[in-house]
Amino acid sequence: MKLLSFGMICVLLGGCASQEVSIRSEPAENPAAQNAAAAASAAAFAAAAQTSAASPTSTASAAAPDEEPAPPVTAADAPSMHTYDPWERLNRFTYRFNARFDERIFLPAANLYRRVPSPLRSGVHNFFGNLSEVDRVINYTLQGRFKFGVRSFGRLVINSTLGIAGLIDVAKKLKLPGAPTSLSATLATWGMHPGPYLVVPLLGPSTLREGLGFLGDYGTSYAINVADLYRGNVSWGLGTVNAVDKRANVDFRYYASGSPFEYENVRFLYMRKTLIEDEGLKPKHRKRGKKSPDRRNEAEEPAGK
Repeated sequence: MKLLSFGMICVLLGGCASQEVSIRSEPAENPAAQNAAAAASAAAFAAAAQTSAASPTSTASAAAPDEEPAPPVTAADAPSMHTYDPWERLNRFTYRFNARFDERIFLPAANLYRRVPSPLRSGVHNFFGNLSEVDRVINYTLQGRFKFGVRSFGRLVINSTLGIAGLIDVAKKLKLPGAPTSLSATLATWGMHPGPYLVVPLLGPSTLREGLGFLGDYGTSYAINVADLYRGNVSWGLGTVNAVDKRANVDFRYYASGSPFEYENVRFLYMRKTLIEDEGLKPKHRKRGKKSPDRRNEAEEPAGK
């Protein structure tokens, strides 16, 4: 019996020896030292809290004694949580269609395109960006932002010549970065409201104004027809490559958030982004004006209406 017990102990020890064993030594307990350290930490925290409570007032009075304190933020200053979406049923259907198309066709093509050497992809991206400078020149001129229009025209000339038909963004190296704009921004500058939320097939989130702007920009490009690239069979091939290039440069993935309210979240964020951009396009004298008397009702009014 003793031999059997001894054999079982040896087997158990052999099994334990094949496992990882980590030995951790606990620090020696010293209640007095721990209490003293805790008291010192509490005293330091209380002193820091008093200093931080006193410093903002003194700093503000020393830096700007004549300035009035900023008014408190009220519920009227909060953005509207509602979005004007009268075509919600159709928009949701289009959103699901875009998600399936992106998963099965668009995204695999973009992932395959990403395997192309980086210099070639950069050349393709610069080429289409250079073509869009034509629309930018027109829209900046219509917006009355002639400085940006001249810069876009300069980029077009430089990249079309020195940049070998726009394959190389030489203008950017010469401190002339691109500044995207569109007919939708032009309409916003003229005072047109974004209108209701709209999900465009294949293009994704948009508004009624941006949908009209897209058609206008495409019509302008089709009418000008630079180098005969916007008509005939060549336009279909270039349009497909342009779409794949744009998709490869966008990190958005449908339903990647895991939220059951992804449609609502995308709609809210997109409309708020649009309204913020519209506010930036307003002339300065309009921004400095007083708030309208109906400001308190803006939090209840749907965004986009």
